[in-house]
Amino acid sequence: MTVEPIHVIGGGLAGSEAAWQIAEAGVPVILHEMRPVRGTDAHQTEGLAELVCSNSFRADDWTGNAVGLLHAEMRRLGSIIMTKGDAHQVPAGGALAVDRDGFSQGVTAALEAHPLITIAREEIAGLPPADWSSVVVATGPLTSPAMAEAILDLTGEGQLSFFDAIAPIIHLDSINMDVAWRQSRYDKEGPGGDAAAYINCPMDKAQYEAFIDALLEGPKSEFKDWENVPYFDGCLPIEVMAERGRETLRHGPMKPVGLTNPRDPLVKAYAIVQLRQDNALGTLWNMVGFQTKLKHGAQSDIFRTIPGLEKAVFARLGGLHRNTFLNSPRLLDDQLRLKAQPRLRFAGQVTGVEGYVESAAVGLIAGRLAAAERLGQPITAPPATTALGALVGHITGGHLEGGKGSFQPMNINYGLLPPVEVIKRDGEGRRLGANEKSRNKKRAGGARALSDLATWQGAKLAEVEAV
Repeated sequence: MTVEPIHVIGGGLAGSEAAWQIAEAGVPVILHEMRPVRGTDAHQTEGLAELVCSNSFRADDWTGNAVGLLHAEMRRLGSIIMTKGDAHQVPAGGALAVDRDGFSQGVTAALEAHPLITIAREEIAGLPPADWSSVVVATGPLTSPAMAEAILDLTGEGQLSFFDAIAPIIHLDSINMDVAWRQSRYDKEGPGGDAAAYINCPMDKAQYEAFIDALLEGPKSEFKDWENVPYFDGCLPIEVMAERGRETLRHGPMKPVGLTNPRDPLVKAYAIVQLRQDNALGTLWNMVGFQTKLKHGAQSDIFRTIPGLEKAVFARLGGLHRNTFLNSPRLLDDQLRLKAQPRLRFAGQVTGVEGYVESAAVGLIAGRLAAAERLGQPITAPPATTALGALVGHITGGHLEGGKGSFQPMNINYGLLPPVEVIKRDGEGRRLGANEKSRNKKRAGGARALSDLATWQGAKLAEVEAV
């Protein structure tokens, strides 16, 4: 029996994952990607799943971090994004970071080689053709203007957008290692076993204060008609953080805790700038948390005042681009379908999740839901006790009491999952401390999620066999 293909629009992380999941379910898929026919403000290549900002998928420990739990769930569901992320990882302490070029090339090659996936390099301007009966729209935060306007006209919504910023990348051989040193915070080992995954550049108080002054006074990019668009708090430009208080950066990306300068271990730095490996060769390093809208000339001048970066050579300077997301709780049903036109499903960052892994996760679920619907199989999202199910609940309104409140993009976090009961006393009856209770709670929540996901997987397999 011939199965009508499902169309996926957008070849970012969410679209790539959705296409993979659909094809792995046995349904043909046509993946439409407008690059290189039409470029974007942030992409540099025509590769699928290109990482345009950080190269980090963040923490990888499912027992103590919500995004690590999301990693584990996606791995269990055959995620192409996690498979290629693991294959192209670079040292990053307790995080999973990837060689951005190798990762994109790996995803692209896998999708191109799949017998049920056809890649069409073209822009879908406006709404998809009416005869496309099943479409996953994964156009991301850089949705083309024509597509965005068509969707907004269909829904009657106003434009919802926010700023997203990009951090600079530096050539390793231009970093002064007589000043900087290699160490992960608290010497924590990452997935690759490296406990010295970051390069650290120390500042004393005078250097920090001068740096803050330079950030505040430096010329910024102007964005005419974007002035009323808010920033997303998870990716604030560094100078915007500085504007919120002179100590903000010292308690954020420049916090000096957990790090000791081996050249002078008794003297604690007032602030520390960290760099994380950006490619497998280790020749490129990105400035952690240093998203910026400073003009390029000012970036070079100001960032070279950081000890160890006096002669830094930048492979890429920072920048700022506009992101768009839907008011998903109002517009999407619990199957991620547009209520105004159910043949359209949405996936990725455009739905109101923030982060690479979260975007791919929603693509994974949208792809599975679309494939099941096409095959006439029962359709359910993972349970709310899982990180995947919690994300679907967030973007379809489960986080809003009675549908009220203001919807904003969000990373996965434990607050999106139902509470879990844990023991409050040890084997000898002593009450556990707050930190131990928190660790136990996270581990118990992770174990519950993975168990419930396995049950959901088993139920889905049984339903498929019954059909």
